[in-house]
Amino acid sequence: MISMSATRYVALAAILSLALAVQASAPAFAQEKPATEVTAKVDKIFAQLDLPNSPGCALGVIKDGKFVYRRGYGMASLEYDIPLSSESVFYIGSTSKQFVSASILLAAEQGHLSLDDDIRRHMPEIPDYGETITIRHLIHHTSGLRDYLTLWSLAGENIEDIHSADDALQMIARQKALNFGPGDEYLYSNSGYLLLSVIVERATGKSLREFSEENIFEPLGMEHTHFHDDHTHPIKNRAIGHFRSSDGSIALNMSNFSQVGSGGVYTSVDDLFLWDRNFYDNQLGEGGLIERMLVRGVLNDGDTLSYAAALQVGEYKGLRTVAHGGALGGYRAQLLRFPDQRFSVICLCNVAPTNPTGFARQVAEIYLSDQLQDREAPTEAAAAEPVAAVESFKPDGARLAEYAGEYYSEELDVTWRFFVEDDSLCMAEGPDTPFAPTVKDGFRRGGLVLSFIRGDGGQVVAVKVDAGRVRGIGFARRDG
Repeated sequence: MISMSATRYVALAAILSLALAVQASAPAFAQEKPATEVTAKVDKIFAQLDLPNSPGCALGVIKDGKFVYRRGYGMASLEYDIPLSSESVFYIGSTSKQFVSASILLAAEQGHLSLDDDIRRHMPEIPDYGETITIRHLIHHTSGLRDYLTLWSLAGENIEDIHSADDALQMIARQKALNFGPGDEYLYSNSGYLLLSVIVERATGKSLREFSEENIFEPLGMEHTHFHDDHTHPIKNRAIGHFRSSDGSIALNMSNFSQVGSGGVYTSVDDLFLWDRNFYDNQLGEGGLIERMLVRGVLNDGDTLSYAAALQVGEYKGLRTVAHGGALGGYRAQLLRFPDQRFSVICLCNVAPTNPTGFARQVAEIYLSDQLQDREAPTEAAAAEPVAAVESFKPDGARLAEYAGEYYSEELDVTWRFFVEDDSLCMAEGPDTPFAPTVKDGFRRGGLVLSFIRGDGGQVVAVKVDAGRVRGIGFARRDG
């Protein structure tokens, strides 16, 4: 029989042993400063969101495969007074793309496809543009394919409405030209990743949701993560998306978007922790998955991109980073890694506008303050390139009337109508803001650039439209 004093001795020894074990496993930076001091600085970053009447963000800070801090700031649901936590499930937008590229690489490893396959082998409905577009081009955004979300926007569609995967595929397949030749340039295109999801399904016989579940999420124990390919599917612990207006008022900002590939993943900080840990100790496939995901794209001229397989390889204040953000509706996301320090920050938010990338960097600056370098602005400005003189283009009302009329795009299956009001060129579709003249027969409104085309007789017969991720969409004039 053990005496009372012996029992106390055993208990005390156990407590001391546990304390020593915790101290030995604690990260070096956590020992340098009291945890309360560090976390207080982190909490201050999110103070404006950490309110009972505000949506906000969930944060996870990871070092050497362990959480050093995690918590929620603000509310997952204002309607039901549910606070955010590391278990809250968020839509992560384009941060989803790394799970698409991982699925493609695993499907290739299993022999279902090759990254050098012509995509028309799997999707013959995509037009033959005279040059081969490979799966590898899709992964690195070098295919030249026009971005389907921008195409939908130009066609007057609300991308957050209900659309089928076939709707998106048909829009892509209607395009008669590419933005540029495959491999010639890098231009971020959601079309490429939507097509990757189609290729996974056709090559493996399983939907992207099924394939990723079987090959990524289940093996890693990511029980609350899935590709959301059915907008009616209920999601436990979902954080509700919101929008904050300039006057401070908050409204719900949810959507019925159910396209996967370009986005589509719902997940939590706790689940992304498991994915981040796999970055350093891969448990998926036969080996080498992470190394393949870090292979950066190369252009036809030999230039190497910073974009790998849905991972942006870069640098922040002297330290190497691997990251990808995402956004849609009332959701914003960032998974930022400092691989050499085995340090990561996960920041998931359920209110727009919010900057989780900025938040993640501020958090990293607290924990890695002794390793990050201050970047001073150059003391001498680089010499500006000479700008060629451009003929002044200031058309009056009579001249503007030449451009007024209806124009139809077969690729978008939509008609635009231009009219003149108060000596300005306006468009019936979209914002009321008029177009500003730029060069002869050219106009701009924000990121939308119009180049009107004249026929042999000098009359305006068409207009070409550039809109960021979409170049050279043609509209033919329909009226006299």
